Amino acid sequence: MKLTFIRAISIAILWAVFTPQSFAAHDLANGKNIDQQKCYACHAKKTGFGNGDMIYTRSDSKVKSVANLKKMVGLCNTELRLDLFPEDEADVVAYLNQQFYKFKP
Repeated sequence: MKLTFIRAISIAILWAVFTPQSFAAHDLANGKNIDQQKCYACHAKKTGFGNGDMIYTRSDSKVKSVANLKKMVGLCNTELRLDLFPEDEADVVAYLNQQFYKFKP
């Protein structure tokens, strides 16, 4: 019974994270704030030009879809230990998509 409960919770979490959702439900201001506080400086260093936004608009971008964008935000959160909650990750994805990528949800 305990394993069934854990499995059900795991499925619910995965469904919530990976199911396409309307970006309107996300907090874009929170996403922008997180981008400015935790993402921009690192991205500015990576581009070498001091402009953190350039990583989102470069021609050789690895991000080609909302699914890729979610993966990249999740990867940064995990690898850099940013301690973002899943809803924070979703807010960042929604903000970056609205600001730079313009993928359809």
